[in-house]
Amino acid sequence: MRYLFWSAIVLFIFLVQGRILLFDVTPSLTSLLVYYVGIRNGDVAGIFFGSLIGTIEDSLSGAFLGPHLLSKGLVGYFSSFLSGSFFKWTPLLGVIGISTLTFVDSALVFASRSFFDKLPSTIQAAVFIITIKSLINAPLGVLIRPKE
Repeated sequence: MRYLFWSAIVLFIFLVQGRILLFDVTPSLTSLLVYYVGIRNGDVAGIFFGSLIGTIEDSLSGAFLGPHLLSKGLVGYFSSFLSGSFFKWTPLLGVIGISTLTFVDSALVFASRSFFDKLPSTIQAAVFIITIKSLINAPLGVLIRPKE
């Protein structure tokens, strides 16, 4: 039952993510999902779930496999540090953590596509898109907290 619930959430996130636009930028809601799993369940679950979500996202993007797999796996791993084992969790740390990890996620995808394929956009446009994605996810860092 739990896997069915998570499958429905993942499907819903992928459907909603493509429909929302803010300043002509789609938010990175999948980063929020991976951040949640990493902060709640630890590094192994974060890496596994992030890699799974990244593989799905790479498959749907039509580009080569790998950029999202790498970036989402790293988001899952690094979000586990914010769960209280390395840092003491506060709402401000949650905001800083999710915005930084979203920035790293999007920057890794852009860098991977730039190095191994053609440049997806100009660097100025990429910085703008990555910054907007980070700012969209930042307030949600207050709501996503580790287990007590």
